[in-house]
Amino acid sequence: MQRDHPRFRGLREFLAFLAAHEDLARVATPVDTVLDMTEVQRRMLRAGGPALRFDAAMVGGRPALMPVIANLFGTEERVAAGLGVRRERVGELGELLAALREPAPVDGLKDALSRWPMIQAALSTRPAVVRSPPCQEVRHVGLAADLAMLPVQTCWPGEPAPLITWPLVVTRPPDGEWGDTGRYNLGVYRMQVAGRDTAILRWLAHRGGAAHHRAWEARTEAMPVAVAIGTDPATMLSAALPLPETVSEIRFSGVLRGERPRLAPAVTVPLMVPADAEIVIEGWVHPGERAPEGPYGDHTGYYNAVEHFPLMRVSAVTTRTDPLYLTTHTGRPPDEPSVIGAVFNELALPMIRRQIPEIGDLWLPPETCSYRTAVVSIDKRYPGQARRVMMALWGMLAQFSYTKTIVVVDRDIAVRDWSDVMWAIATRFDPSRDLVVIDRTPIDYLDFASPEAGLGGKLGIDATTKVGAETHREWGAVLSMPKDVERRVDALWPRIAADLAGRKP
Repeated sequence: MQRDHPRFRGLREFLAFLAAHEDLARVATPVDTVLDMTEVQRRMLRAGGPALRFDAAMVGGRPALMPVIANLFGTEERVAAGLGVRRERVGELGELLAALREPAPVDGLKDALSRWPMIQAALSTRPAVVRSPPCQEVRHVGLAADLAMLPVQTCWPGEPAPLITWPLVVTRPPDGEWGDTGRYNLGVYRMQVAGRDTAILRWLAHRGGAAHHRAWEARTEAMPVAVAIGTDPATMLSAALPLPETVSEIRFSGVLRGERPRLAPAVTVPLMVPADAEIVIEGWVHPGERAPEGPYGDHTGYYNAVEHFPLMRVSAVTTRTDPLYLTTHTGRPPDEPSVIGAVFNELALPMIRRQIPEIGDLWLPPETCSYRTAVVSIDKRYPGQARRVMMALWGMLAQFSYTKTIVVVDRDIAVRDWSDVMWAIATRFDPSRDLVVIDRTPIDYLDFASPEAGLGGKLGIDATTKVGAETHREWGAVLSMPKDVERRVDALWPRIAADLAGRKP
């Protein structure tokens, strides 16, 4: 598959691309990183506006030491551009990624040659080691490492401390060679600034970073951690994708970028880090060291409860000579994560169809936190099929284990049109027959509506046309206008429009 856009080796190449397309705005007005910057981002995102570069960010009443980049992925078009394609081609990229995950047997030389893009993509996963990386042009090591040099936002009024919101946290298991990036995890885990050289890493138990931490702690050894801020868009989006546990996000970024990931050995910890990052924070998490994190505003639109998470002791902060600090905020959608989620929805659809072929379309509405509700259309052929699809989504695909409501509709329903979906529920669904309720299943522990933290129910709504044994009544016929009538009126429409335009009040 051919890219529509050039390869972006780092954040600034992507920003230059956006600027060339008049999709980056520079803000010269002083804006405080405490609350004010969040409100500016919220308004710009809701307006579908450009990415922002704050050249006069203020921290504690003083000018920041570096510009702040925000609203980077505030539109679906910019997310797609970060993936290297136009918005309308995200589905094609999804097909390629699905084929890479489950390649079909090669059928002859012609078929093999047609798969050259997939072979190229596979080759792009091997990292290239950079010995003098841009991310280490300036080094603050030991006592010189101070997180206060970063213009970290405070996003919401009830938060206890500044929060690093776009960190790419690099971890690895304790066994094996530390240069084996195939076993690395790259995750977006928010970081509370706890002091000049300490931060709290909030990774949930099911995430890769938490699994690595458990392994290190079981050996009573300190765990090396590196945090990259402001990388190329492919690396950032790979870290946010719900990839299988066996897939390295760092290596997968090479597939998206079409170029081998550029990595470099960290300065003070045994880890490889993105060579072209704007900023890298290095440090250690010692066994048993935890600190209370939160409360912070989250994508649910609520503050999280205070909980204890691992404490990172910073050993170095390295930067480019003139670094850019990347930030975002999370809150009730729409926010930047919900925009990214909308594109990822389409990116994942080909993979989902390979596992559940009867699915026509699937939508995770952003207003339901982009994962708590799914609307699915199917090509219905037999009784009970809608329930089978619900169970398949909940049971076969890990990313749907936190989806608590699934609405299944027929192919003639547009899943992204709430009026169409609600019409299907109103006319094809009966509560006494078409509800599926399951209790005591895994649920997002951030869901305060669940009776127990991490344990709640699932609801399935079968809003499909009932067939066979599903009903004993004659099903109604859907109203539709004959195609020849539509064609006749299409031909008449210019004349009718002219009549209407010339009417007198």
